[in-house]
Amino acid sequence: MYEVRPFGTLRGQDVPLIRLTDGDISVELLPYGAAIRSLWVPDREGRPTDICLGYDTLEEYRDRDACFGGTIGRCANRIGGASFTVDGTEYRLTANEGANTLHGGGEGFHKKLWRYACGENSVTFTLDSPDGEEGFPGSLRAEVTYTLQNSTLTMEYRAKSDKTTVVNLTNHAYYNLAGHSGGPVHDHGLRVRAERYTPAGEGNVPTGELAGVAGTALDLRQGTWLGERLGSRTLAASRGYDHNFVLNGAPAATLWCPRTGIALDMTTTLPGMQVYTAGFLTPRKGKGGALYGPAHAVCLEPQFFPDAVHHENFPSPLLRAGEAYRQSIACRFYVK
Repeated sequence: MYEVRPFGTLRGQDVPLIRLTDGDISVELLPYGAAIRSLWVPDREGRPTDICLGYDTLEEYRDRDACFGGTIGRCANRIGGASFTVDGTEYRLTANEGANTLHGGGEGFHKKLWRYACGENSVTFTLDSPDGEEGFPGSLRAEVTYTLQNSTLTMEYRAKSDKTTVVNLTNHAYYNLAGHSGGPVHDHGLRVRAERYTPAGEGNVPTGELAGVAGTALDLRQGTWLGERLGSRTLAASRGYDHNFVLNGAPAATLWCPRTGIALDMTTTLPGMQVYTAGFLTPRKGKGGALYGPAHAVCLEPQFFPDAVHHENFPSPLLRAGEAYRQSIACRFYVK
C-alpha cells in the first residue's frame, strides 16, 4: 500500500513524500535524492519507532550536508585525485573533498530530483545523468526500486551508460534503532561478516592493501557493543568507524539495540560495506526538533570498494557501454 502527500517545492516543481506500508512497517521516501526520510518499525512492545535520521523540510535536504537517507552516485565514496583513466583516456572529476571526489562530486545523485513511479508495495526512482556531469563519461540512466514486503526493505539498483564509466550506487541511511532521536549508539551491537578491510591513507583513500581484521578494533565478526570500540585509539583519527569492509558472508551485517529490541539484518550483492558511525556529523536539529550529533547513528553502505578504479586487485566499478548494472541491498527488521 502506498500514499503520496505534499512535502515541498523545488524550482517551481512539487516534491511529494511517498509512504509505503506493509503490515506494521512503513517507509517514507523522497524523489529528492531518491531518499529514505523515515522508517517505522515496531519495538519489542509493538510501538512504532522511526529509526532513520532525517529533516522536516525539503530546504534542509537541499542545503545541508550528511546525505541523510540519499541514493549516492554516480560513484559512492572516494576517488583519489579526482580522476581516473579508462581505455587510455583520462577523466578529470569534480574535487569536492580536498583533492578527491566524494559521493559523486559537487552535486551527487543525493542532490538530484528523480522521477518516480509507484506500485502496490514499491516505488521506482529514475534519473538521467548527462555525459560529462561532474566529469564522468557517458549518458547514464540510473534506477532504484524500493520494495517493502515481509518485514524487509529491498533496494534494487539498475543502470546503463552509452560510454564506459564508473558506477557505484548505494544508500546513505543513518540508522539509530533506539529511534532517530535516541542519541549516541554506544549501546548498539554490530556484527559485520568480513575477515578483511581496506586500509586507507591520506584523505581516507585506500592504499590498495587488503588487511586482516583479526586482533584489531575492526574485527566485528562475532559482534560487539559499539561503546566498547568507539573510544579506541585505533579509531581516533576516524572518530569511530569510517572503514570499508570486504564482505564474505550473509547477512553482511547485523545491527541491534537492546533499548528497543529492534534489529536489522542487511544482505547485499555488493562486495564491500562502508561502516560509518557518524563521527563527523556536526550537531544539528533534525525531524521534530531532535538533536543529532556525532555517533548518533550507524551507516551501513554496501558498495564497491573506495577508489576501486585505481586498484586492479579490487572488484571493478567500471560499467562498460551498453552493459547492465544490477545490484541490490535488503534490510530485514525484527525484534531480537
